[in-house]
Amino acid sequence: MKRFLTLVLLLFLILAGTLIGEGQKEEGKYEWQPRKPINLIVPWGAGGSTDRSSRVTAEIVKEELGVEIVVVNQPGSSGAVGTKACLDAPRDGLTWTAGAVKDLGVYKVQGLLDTTLDDWHLYLNVAMPCVVSVNPNTPYQDFGQLLEDFKKNPGKIKVATAGVNSSGHTAIEQIKKYTGIEYTHVTYDGGNPAVVATVGGETPVVPQLSVEEVDMIKAGKLRPLAVLADEPLEIAGYDKVVPSIKKWIPEFETAPIYFGIFVPKGVPSNVVNTLNAIWENVVMKSDKLREWAKNNAVVFDPAYGETAVKKAFPMVQLDAWLKHEAGDTVISPDQVGIPRPK
Repeated sequence: MKRFLTLVLLLFLILAGTLIGEGQKEEGKYEWQPRKPINLIVPWGAGGSTDRSSRVTAEIVKEELGVEIVVVNQPGSSGAVGTKACLDAPRDGLTWTAGAVKDLGVYKVQGLLDTTLDDWHLYLNVAMPCVVSVNPNTPYQDFGQLLEDFKKNPGKIKVATAGVNSSGHTAIEQIKKYTGIEYTHVTYDGGNPAVVATVGGETPVVPQLSVEEVDMIKAGKLRPLAVLADEPLEIAGYDKVVPSIKKWIPEFETAPIYFGIFVPKGVPSNVVNTLNAIWENVVMKSDKLREWAKNNAVVFDPAYGETAVKKAFPMVQLDAWLKHEAGDTVISPDQVGIPRPK
């Protein structure tokens, strides 16, 4: 009897050890297992492109890490305020930021923040084009009519954007570069407020990102005239195709505006290895993110590491040199490793 009880106890311990081992294996799915919530600082207002794309991506990553990811909107100084807060936080992997790579890449040349892409690990989710849209009560039926009115009334037409350094501001400045138009720049605390202002009639024109405009376009509260891309834009749930701006400006050059989550370098290597694995095995294969991209008129194209830098850098170049030629920089882009686009 004693031998039998000993055998039962031994089997129990072996089984318990196996279960504990399996539990530890599951718990140790990744090198890094945070025990505290992660703060994701969105340096722009709620409802805009960065906010919306960050939240859907954070949900995917949260499911893998098993901890809460708290999204904190901290706008100001064209995204520099929230980005600096991330830079100033302890490098323990628990504070991230987000946005467009082009913004991150031009802070230093603008004198907004002493940082470059070399200071960050990039985790991209989607690429977004800008769309020039107008309030439906305006007379503009196509981009050609709007362009003609810009030229007839220099400096009088109001254009709403999320502020200097925003994608919308870059878009209208690109158009200005090719056409010589002048406009009145009206800035808001994010892409969503800029869109709402145009819908409400405060401004007639908004050139913000497709994801910020898509709901109002589908609802008929914005009329899209042109997309700043090489090809026309199809929007799920909208029965018209938005023509490429090249229909009116054939020489127009642009590049995809990539968005993502950014982690400052200097965090432990297990944090980087874990996020690399999550991007490689989960985010880059996510049906949830792919469906979100489809419904929001953006391009599903996640990447990380050197691949992410290569994908996003062309727009960093275009934006940095556009600002430099307009006199909006304090140093030349080539001084921080951004050569002039060929």
